[in-house]
Amino acid sequence: RITSILEERLGASSPETPWRWRGGSVLTRDNQNIRRISTFASFSASRSLKDPPECLISMMLPGSIQITGEALSGAEIRDICESLKENGVRLLSVRGCQLADRDFSRVCRGVAESRSLAQLNLNLGVVSTGARAEQLAEALRANRSVQTLFLHGSPLLDAGLVTLNSALSTHPSLVSLDLGDCMLGDEAVRLLCGLLPPDGAKSGLKELTLSANPAVSSQGWARLAIAVAHSSQLRVLNLDYNPLGDHIAGMLAVAVASSRTLEVLDLEGTGLTNQSAQVFLDMVENYPTSLRVLVLSENNISPELQQQISDLLSEAEEEETEERNAERHREGCLIPREKPWIPHSTSSSSQMVLMASGMGESFLAETEM
Repeated sequence: RITSILEERLGASSPETPWRWRGGSVLTRDNQNIRRISTFASFSASRSLKDPPECLISMMLPGSIQITGEALSGAEIRDICESLKENGVRLLSVRGCQLADRDFSRVCRGVAESRSLAQLNLNLGVVSTGARAEQLAEALRANRSVQTLFLHGSPLLDAGLVTLNSALSTHPSLVSLDLGDCMLGDEAVRLLCGLLPPDGAKSGLKELTLSANPAVSSQGWARLAIAVAHSSQLRVLNLDYNPLGDHIAGMLAVAVASSRTLEVLDLEGTGLTNQSAQVFLDMVENYPTSLRVLVLSENNISPELQQQISDLLSEAEEEETEERNAERHREGCLIPREKPWIPHSTSSSSQMVLMASGMGESFLAETEM
C-alpha cells in the first residue's frame, strides 16, 4: 500500500528517479541534502523534493528506522540522531550494520536524549567492543523510554554484562532483553537474576532471551531456575540451543511449576530426551501452571509425548477460559478479557508444544515489537 501511494504521488521508479527500499525511515534527497521522515517503509530517491507529499506528512508520527547489514554513512547517522532527538522514532534497528566508533557514540547520545524510543535493536555485532558497551550503558542510564533491547550476537562476554548491568537494573521501562549468542557465562547469569526480582519487589523483565550461550554451566542454569521460580513478572524465557540436557530441564520444570507468570518456555535444540518430556507431562497433568507455549522441537523426544503435553495445555486453556467467562456472567457483566503478554520471540498465542522448527521465530525475535 505504501509503495503504491509513493509511486502515485512521486512517480514510478525509473532510471531517472530510482528508489531503493530499505525498510525503516524514508530517505529523500532535497538539493543534495538527505531528509529523513520516520515511517514504516523507506526508500532513497535521487530526485529533488522541495516538500514531502501529504502521504508522507501523515506518517511523521513516531515511527520506525530499520536498516540491516549496511555500512552507514555519516549523513545517515546524522539523520538517525536528529530523528531520535526530535522524538520521531519509536523503533530503531541497525542490526548487523557497520558504524564507525564516532558514529556509534553519536547514536548512543541520540538514544540518551530520546523520549519516544521503545525498541532498540543492535543485534549481530553492533556492540562489538567493551568501549561500545560502556557507551551504551551510559545512554541507557539517561534514557527512560526503551522497553525492548536486542543485543543478540554481540560478543559481550561476562565483562560486557558487568558494564551494562547497573544501567539495565535501574532502567525504569525495560521489560524485554535479548542476550542470545553473547558468549555469556555464569557471572553474567548471576547478574541477570537480579533483573528477575521476586514478589513484585521492583519492576523486572517480562521477557528474557539467553539462546546459544553454551559457556553457562549447570550451576549458572540452576541459579537462573531459582530466580525464574520466584520472579513475579517473567512471562517469556528463551533458552534454545543451549546444551542443557535432562538434568537442567528437570530444574526448569520445577521453576515453571512454581512460577505464577511464566507463559512461554523455549527449549528447542537443548539436548532433551523423553525423560525431560515425561517430567513436563507430569507437571502439566498434575499441577496448575501459567504455561501457554512449550517449545520442544529439535530434541530427541517422541512425537507422542509432545502431543500429549500439547493436548493437556490446550485443555487447561479451555477450562480457564470457561471459568473466567462464568465468573464474569455471575458478576452481571462481560468485561473484555485482559490481553495476554505477546512475546517478541513467538507469534503463537495459544497453549501448545511447538514441534516444527524454522527461522520464523528467530527473525521475529529480532524485529517485532
